[in-house]
Amino acid sequence: MITCTVRYEIDPDQLEAFERYARFWLWKIPHMGGTHHGYHMPYEGPNDIAYCHFSFPSLAAYEDYRTEMHADADCQRAYRFATQTKCIRRYDRSFTRPVLNGASADELGFS
Repeated sequence: MITCTVRYEIDPDQLEAFERYARFWLWKIPHMGGTHHGYHMPYEGPNDIAYCHFSFPSLAAYEDYRTEMHADADCQRAYRFATQTKCIRRYDRSFTRPVLNGASADELGFS
């Protein structure tokens, strides 16, 4: 599994628009073979930073999603909405491998 984390710099005056954009992707990613772990909106601290996390079974599956996304009319509508509202100033993506199963100290062989 591979997880994509997106760090957004957003316009604080466009939080409602960004949340609308986010809600689309929360719905769309599962329809395209991924698992969305949610958007994390500003609450305390910087008012212009948001994050989202979503996973695909493999990097190849993520690349298939990216190809399909560029050809999907609804995805393009979402991008146009973000561009028109200017709710996103910039974003960065990073990819990680999640560790999701915990274990006790005994199971892990800690001294």
